[in-house]
Amino acid sequence: MIVKVKNVSKSFKKNMILQDIDLELKPNKIYGLIGRNGSGKTVLLKIICGIIEPDRGNILFDDEEYLKKYGVPKSTRALIESPDMINDLTGFENLKLIASIQKKLSDEEIYDVLSLVGLKGEENKKYKEYSLGMKQKLGIAQVIMEDADLLIFDEPFNGLDDASTKAMRELMKKLKKKNKIIIIATHIREDIDNLIDELYKIDAGLLKNEK
Repeated sequence: MIVKVKNVSKSFKKNMILQDIDLELKPNKIYGLIGRNGSGKTVLLKIICGIIEPDRGNILFDDEEYLKKYGVPKSTRALIESPDMINDLTGFENLKLIASIQKKLSDEEIYDVLSLVGLKGEENKKYKEYSLGMKQKLGIAQVIMEDADLLIFDEPFNGLDDASTKAMRELMKKLKKKNKIIIIATHIREDIDNLIDELYKIDAGLLKNEK
């Protein structure tokens, strides 16, 4: 899959957040998106995911206006801002509920994903009892568990300790090699050093290629 952001602009209350953004995303690459808080990173991600509409411009999935036709992005999973799960369900139950929509995964496969992100032994604990780092890992798990082509992570290392951050970085490197497009948005450049293939910076509504 190839994703193209074509001439995308977005403003709120006459405040221009994104201006004429063009971006092409290809498989087997990790793209870094940096910018200060409020720069428009999350807005761009939400537009790609079909959560909000641009004032003008299009998002093309394999040259098709998939969002306009189907209302949802093609083969895309995202963790934007912070995980949003049901407090009184366990980590496993939350993922099973999400997986029940497409019915692609067995219980065993869900447990495997939980183990992959470092939540083995924590899968039967209620979400409200999870630490910030555990919630973040569960959010990453729900992004990767159904083998989507486009994986979007907004500040994915927030709340993770050094060991967990290192493990998640290695996981993303492995996922990239499985024909995935990965976008990582952050305001901390050090989070994505030696991880990404291309770096883009958003500033004053404009997108600039930094690498």
